[in-house]
Amino acid sequence: MDIAKHIDHSLLKPDATDSDIAQLCREAGEYGFYSVCIHPSFLNMAREALFKTPVKLVSVIGFPLGMTLSRVKIHEAMEAVLNGADELDIVMNIGLAKSGNWEAVEKEIADIVTATGGAGHKIIIETCYLTDDEKAKACTAVMNSGAAFIKTSTGFGPTGATVEDVKLIKSLTRDKIGIKAAGGITTIKEVKALLDAGAVRIGTSAGVSIMKEANAEGR
Repeated sequence: MDIAKHIDHSLLKPDATDSDIAQLCREAGEYGFYSVCIHPSFLNMAREALFKTPVKLVSVIGFPLGMTLSRVKIHEAMEAVLNGADELDIVMNIGLAKSGNWEAVEKEIADIVTATGGAGHKIIIETCYLTDDEKAKACTAVMNSGAAFIKTSTGFGPTGATVEDVKLIKSLTRDKIGIKAAGGITTIKEVKALLDAGAVRIGTSAGVSIMKEANAEGR
């Protein structure tokens, strides 16, 4: 298994600098990660840094709370695509979800997907705040919206990705949508467990140490 091709090499800290992003891009090229996942304000410099490499650009939208006005999230998503984003990791409006307003949740996601049709879309449902019933409803809303992936977590909540949540999402969606596990993933053991559970993409800021661990195992 080529672990690197499953990894979105992420740097979403609020104090990330230009030099940090430059290093992230160098690491992505060196290790062959699928993408870098960054804030929209860094897209232009990352696009230049990754020019002529196969590494994709992923940007977050409505991050990390998902509570921005829908029209603002749509505009942010459109600007991110204009600035080079290949994929968008969009935070679901968790407040609407917890309020039971699933129609509004689905409409917002669908509107963003429609406005940015050339991009891939991963919807962050932030599983740590949802009951299993709400996770099921979130999966339905995301699938109905036309998005390509469900993503577990922002990494800013009290907990991140779990094998149990990935298995649950897989059972609910029956392979009709991709699953990205993210949040607190720091070891090759965790990566393999999440991939075995049904994830096809891993979001982590520990990509380099994970690959060093994987390479050491292979020797």
